[in-house]
Order: sequence, then structure tokens, then C-alpha cells
Amino acid sequence: MKTTLKLFGLLFMLMAFVACSDDDEEPQFIAVQSNTASNIPAPQVGGFGQGEISGPFTKFSFATGAVTDSDTEWDIAFRGLSIAVNGGTETGTNDEPVRNGNAGAAIVDGTFASVTSAEGLTFEQDATGAFAIPGGSDNGWYNYNQPLNIVSPLPGKILVFRTHDGKFAKVEILSYYRDAPSEITPDIAGNDFRFYTFNYVYNPNEGETDLTSQ
Repeated sequence: MKTTLKLFGLLFMLMAFVACSDDDEEPQFIAVQSNTASNIPAPQVGGFGQGEISGPFTKFSFATGAVTDSDTEWDIAFRGLSIAVNGGTETGTNDEPVRNGNAGAAIVDGTFASVTSAEGLTFEQDATGAFAIPGGSDNGWYNYNQPLNIVSPLPGKILVFRTHDGKFAKVEILSYYRDAPSEITPDIAGNDFRFYTFNYVYNPNEGETDLTSQ
């Protein structure tokens, strides 16, 4: 009898150990993150008749929700009106960051709330002579009103990104001006520009395409 009880005890302990091991190996789901990035600087030298555009890009990580100096742990980068992704190849512009990830971008028509998934999207990467997000007024994310010298985000254009390490995020650019003023005057447009404010949702879970705001 004692031997039988010992065997049952050992069997119970073994089953408990296996159950615990299986629990430990189950992937932990991380909550989808929703936030606003404010006043991300995007300075540049030159342009608008002042010589060749140059200067470093400001790199941003969705995982940290902040600007980064890392050469590898970045997803998108800003300089003036250009947005680079950490994927693809050099475009040929001055002082651009080295791409060493697999990031890509897609422009989706809709509202921020209506874009709920990255599933089925085709992601473009930076390439020779062109960024994944096209430049020029009404071509990508912005409209440029030349008489007033004002840059405005295009309504109904949501940027969806595959990050450098294969996660997904969506972005709604709100403003190109410091502190995202509700009304852009010529004075603001001429002095407080090249500061991005945008809403974003980031899904940090491997293989998950859901971009529903929590």
C-alpha cells in the first residue's frame, strides 16, 4: 500500500510539473498600445531654394513610443516632409539612416478608428529614388498650400507600418507644427514648423495584425 501511495504521489508531482512547464511556455499577450506622440522634431537644412536638403533624420520607435538614437531599434524617421522606414534600401538622399530592418508602409483610406487591422495590406519599402511614403503635395500624407505656405495632413489617409522587427502600427498625423495648433497662421507656418504630432496604435505581439484601439 505504501509503495502504491508513493507511486501515486510521484505521478501527481510529475503531472503538476508538466502542467506548470506548459503554462510557462505559453506566449503572453501584451495589450495593444494607443498613444499620441507630440512635437517630434524633423529639422532639415536646405530646400525651398536654399540648396540641397540635408541633415540627420529623427528616428522613432513604436516599441518605446519615443525618439531613439539607436542605429537598429527604430521603425520610422522624420526629416522635413520626408518619412523614412527602417526597411528597404537607401533612396539616395543626403544623410539618410541605414536600413537594417524589415519595416514597410502602406497608406490606407479611412478614419483612424475604421482601420482595424494590417492583414492583407501590401507594404512598400524605401528604394532608390523614392521613399515608401511618397513625397509631394497630395501624393502621400500631406497637402501643401503654396500661397499660404501651410502644410496640412490629408484627411482620410492613415499610415500603417510594419515595424523593423515585424510588428504592426497605424498612424494618424495630426499636425506638422509645434504644439499642434488648431489654426495655422502664416506666422506659425514660418516659424514653428517641422514638428510632428500623431496618434498611433501599436501591436507588440508577434504575428498579430489587430490595430483596434484599446
